[in-house]
Amino acid sequence: MDNENIRCDGYRVFTEEMKKDYTILVPTMLPRHFKLLVGILNSYGYNATLLDNMGPNVITEGLKYVHNDTCYPAQLVIGQMIDALESGKYDKNKVALMITQTGGGCRASNYIHLLRKALVKAGYGYVPVISLNFSGLEKESAFKITFPMLHRFAYAICYGDLLMELVNQTKPFEINKGDSENLADMWTERLTQEMTKSRISALGVKKNYKLIIEDFAKIPKKIVPKPRVGIVGEIFVKYSPLGNNNLEDFLVSEGAEVVVPGLLDFCLFVIYNSIIDRKLYGYNKKSVIIYKLILKLFCSMQKDIINAMKKQGSFIPPCEFIKIPPLAQEVIGLGVKMGEGWLLTAEMIELIHTGAHNIVCTQPFGCLPNHIAGKGMMKPIKEKYPEANIVAIDYDSGATKINQENRIKLMLSTAKCFERN
Repeated sequence: MDNENIRCDGYRVFTEEMKKDYTILVPTMLPRHFKLLVGILNSYGYNATLLDNMGPNVITEGLKYVHNDTCYPAQLVIGQMIDALESGKYDKNKVALMITQTGGGCRASNYIHLLRKALVKAGYGYVPVISLNFSGLEKESAFKITFPMLHRFAYAICYGDLLMELVNQTKPFEINKGDSENLADMWTERLTQEMTKSRISALGVKKNYKLIIEDFAKIPKKIVPKPRVGIVGEIFVKYSPLGNNNLEDFLVSEGAEVVVPGLLDFCLFVIYNSIIDRKLYGYNKKSVIIYKLILKLFCSMQKDIINAMKKQGSFIPPCEFIKIPPLAQEVIGLGVKMGEGWLLTAEMIELIHTGAHNIVCTQPFGCLPNHIAGKGMMKPIKEKYPEANIVAIDYDSGATKINQENRIKLMLSTAKCFERN
């Protein structure tokens, strides 16, 4: 092993030479979104692969190398990566692992260090780990996010959010089972090819929005009354089928229409917090001006999705992000921002305002900030909105799926009563 590739703490660095023949394994959180993101990475010369290994062995590997007091998403992500390394599918000497790193107060910023320690314990200390971050961390790595790459990432998130919205609003009512998922898969493949081979323009993206929405509107459906059930919580267990035991599929099988706030809202939440920090802590005024411009750009991208859905008329568009912070301030301060912070509270209120007063609040074990902003805010929300029907579900290695599903069924029985009355 070349000593020049070793960091001062003894871990291996991803180098420019590795870019040519190393496979980068990417853990899954939102399968459709991440497939688009992985496609973009590959178009810039990387060889990235989205992991799809699930099952009990993932959590077994996670618990083997990560302390059980650590938050559940860390156990799952690290367990999935080590399980993949031991699967025999990849050349262990030509593989790297990618993990997100927020740089904020959440313990997710330390996942990368937990992963490196776990790799050493498992005998894979020579495997380089790549940090996907926007905070300038891990500067010695050859993996760099460029502005053109970031531009494509932003549109990948928009496309992913739109497809997620349309699948959730179509799947419970489709006459031919599988139509919505198959159509979403087709569009995901088409968009992946398009985003990696051609120039992206706002006009072209709007045209795609129109075509996608029209395609979903053509799916044969039988519209019958169903309770709308929102999913909120910590970002990993909120979105990941691995983290929430396929919660969305379970809710649909129980006769519900699922409503999940988009990933773009979380990105806007992070940007908005940087602007609020100016007021709270007196941060640099110039940087706030830049963040305001970025916020305006991302909000306009979200507005394009909303306008396209409104114009077609068959689907309920998401709420504009700019309307969400005032909802949070009804019960919580905007300075509460560790984990999903005030956004988690605001999303519950947003769902109630949009007719999804039945809510599953997903809570991973070991995530105190989200227990405070999620489960801790249920009482004041219910006091303000008596129609709210919220259940908090804990997800961790010791929780049984049957217990989780029984508690959700109890919430759904109440939801159906609301719907009938």
